[in-house]
Amino acid sequence: MFDFVNKKRRVVQIILGLAMLPFVFWGLESYQGADGEDIVAHAAGEKIHREEFAQALRNQQESLRASMAGVVNDAMLDSPEVRSAVLEGLIQQRLLRHEASRVGLMVPDSQLIEMIQNIPAFQENGKFSKQRYEELLRGQGLSPKAFEARVRQELMRQQLIAPYSENGFISSSVAERVIRLGEEKREINVVQIQPEQFLAQVKPDDEAIKSYYDTHQAEFRLPEQVRVEYVVLSLDELINQSHVSDEEVTKYFNEHKDEFGQAEERRASHILISAPATASDAEKTAARTKAEQLADEIRKAPQRFEDLAREHSQDPGSAAKGGDLGFFPRNSMVKTFEDAVFQMKLDEISDVVETEHGFHIIKLAGIKGAEQVSLDKVRNQVEQEVKRQKAEKMFGEMAEGFGNIVYEQSDSLLPAAENFNLPVQKSEWIARDAGEPPYFSNERLLEAIFSDDAIKDKRNTEAIEVSPNVLVAARVVDHRPASLPPVTALRDKIAGLIARQEAVKAAVNEGKEKLEQLQAGKDGIVRWGAAQQVSRTDPQGLDGEILRAIFKIEATELPSYTGVANSRGGFTLVRVGRVTESASPDPAERKAFAEQLQQLLAQQELASYLAAVRKRYDVSMKNENLEK
Repeated sequence: MFDFVNKKRRVVQIILGLAMLPFVFWGLESYQGADGEDIVAHAAGEKIHREEFAQALRNQQESLRASMAGVVNDAMLDSPEVRSAVLEGLIQQRLLRHEASRVGLMVPDSQLIEMIQNIPAFQENGKFSKQRYEELLRGQGLSPKAFEARVRQELMRQQLIAPYSENGFISSSVAERVIRLGEEKREINVVQIQPEQFLAQVKPDDEAIKSYYDTHQAEFRLPEQVRVEYVVLSLDELINQSHVSDEEVTKYFNEHKDEFGQAEERRASHILISAPATASDAEKTAARTKAEQLADEIRKAPQRFEDLAREHSQDPGSAAKGGDLGFFPRNSMVKTFEDAVFQMKLDEISDVVETEHGFHIIKLAGIKGAEQVSLDKVRNQVEQEVKRQKAEKMFGEMAEGFGNIVYEQSDSLLPAAENFNLPVQKSEWIARDAGEPPYFSNERLLEAIFSDDAIKDKRNTEAIEVSPNVLVAARVVDHRPASLPPVTALRDKIAGLIARQEAVKAAVNEGKEKLEQLQAGKDGIVRWGAAQQVSRTDPQGLDGEILRAIFKIEATELPSYTGVANSRGGFTLVRVGRVTESASPDPAERKAFAEQLQQLLAQQELASYLAAVRKRYDVSMKNENLEK
């Protein structure tokens, strides 16, 4: 049984995480009576509630904060990518539990007991302590029964995925072969046979044009289109039109000097003894005690700060650098930490500072004083800021009136244009699904101008915000329903399309004929380009199909020839004149590469298995609840 524990170190770490962080695997029992509106996903017939998702997200965010020692932007921790990954994890838990049950996996009680008894957090003096076990679980709001059920689930999950995640195998000979194949070089000459060489020879007749028109009408159908006149109320335009006096500029600068120039920056190093918000009182006390002991040791020998940071700090981002965090201004660190730093003197060692991430010992290593600048140096910047503030106030006052006028006087845009001194502009033809930026690629505006109110009743659209601080109101002045132009109007276009198709066929046929002649030993039929060396890892710009063809050639008889139809519609002929084998890699390189291949193989095997499991069960997500 100890062999199992030794082989499953990762499982032990996961279970230890369960003991230290509450509800890493959030129990389903808490949600059986929850409101269906709070469901974020269904997986294999089970509901995943928003509260469960929110708790799992908080756990993940806390874990990321701890790993980065708090030096992280909180917005990053609530990004769509993080939220999506957390939900996928919850879905995967459900699916794998069902899959383990389906294939009949079981965890014997003896194995479960052995696993729990070997978790260090539950031991005293190297032996399992039932009292400590129950106290720790009680502190996390878990009963032994609930915790053991979750451990059993995790063990079953590990049993299920272990054959895929842990058994990738690549032999040394395979690794060496792959390395050598990647570094093998081939000297080649290339010639391109392109369709343009044959275009002048193709003259489509009326019958071919009519036949193409009849079989490709969907390609030529013109969508419904409109032309509109429109007015734009834009903050940026108001800024450009704004004027400010020297007195306004001077007054603003004097009142906001701190916003210009270089703010004070400080350079700090720290030692973090981690104790996240989810830690128990006992764990926080132990972390504080250790931090205070280190602080005493540093005061006796300040020159050892960097060495002690490397040895003891639990901040993975700075520990290897002796705790160095570099220079930073205010409002870039956790407030408690930052307040301490900006109150310290140069080379001072702080007392223990507590943040939500644990306990810090801080050394102030440098100060860059604030640099004030004269008004002359930043006059343009100040003017723009004053203009912006004035324009923002004007925009706020004008926006409501603009919207009211285009709605209340819906038979014309002129009243709004005259009232706010805005030009009435005109568009080219606009299609429902192919509007032109910057305004007519906005879906709401397109929907409005193609509505019956705009087309049939000739009313203004409402004032629509097409981008931040940009309002547009439009009026349809011309409408063209969807139609199919006659073949006579499309004759030249269709003739060009047919000519291109025939030229492509001619180029490919010409290339294949020349390839057969070259392979039959005929010389002098093409003018080869300059020689170049290519390898699988350095294709010199050749596309994948051509590269594969080059390396499929047997190197026994050279020169050899190959060719493929290329992405431009022509044909690429290749002459392989010489093959340069790569040297045998050294053992260390071969071993490292084999390990990388094994990891990739195991990851692909596991990903394929998880994808297959997901297809076996119904999964649906409610993104509107996910963002609440």
